[in-house]
Amino acid sequence: MTVIVLTNCPAGLRGFLTRWLLEISAGVFIGNPSARIRDLLWDEVQQYAGQGRALLAHTTSNEQGFTFRTHDHAWHLVDHEGLSLIRRPSQNGTSSTSAPKTGWSNASKRRRFGKG
Repeated sequence: MTVIVLTNCPAGLRGFLTRWLLEISAGVFIGNPSARIRDLLWDEVQQYAGQGRALLAHTTSNEQGFTFRTHDHAWHLVDHEGLSLIRRPSQNGTSSTSAPKTGWSNASKRRRFGKG
C-alpha cells in the first residue's frame, strides 16, 4: 500500500499521479504500485513539486510495518532505536532540549500553604 500526500503542488503533478494512484481526497493519493513504480513516482513528485510539500508512506517489512519519506516538509523523519518517528518543529521556536524549570509548581505552592 502506498499513500502520497501533496500540499500546494501543481495540478499537473496531481494529474500525473492519478495515472497510477487513486485520489481519495484533494492531494491524497493511495494505491498499490510495485516498489520500482513507487520510487519512480516519488522521483517525479520531488522534481515537479515546485513550492509544494509532499509526504510518501508505504508498507515495508520492519517493526512498524510502514515507512515514510518527506519532501520540503517542516516535519522530518527521525530514526529512534529502529522506529521511524516524525519530528515536528516547536511552535514557540524554543529548543526541546531546554532545561526544565526548577522549584515548586504553582499548584504545589497553593496546597502547601493552604490556599487551594
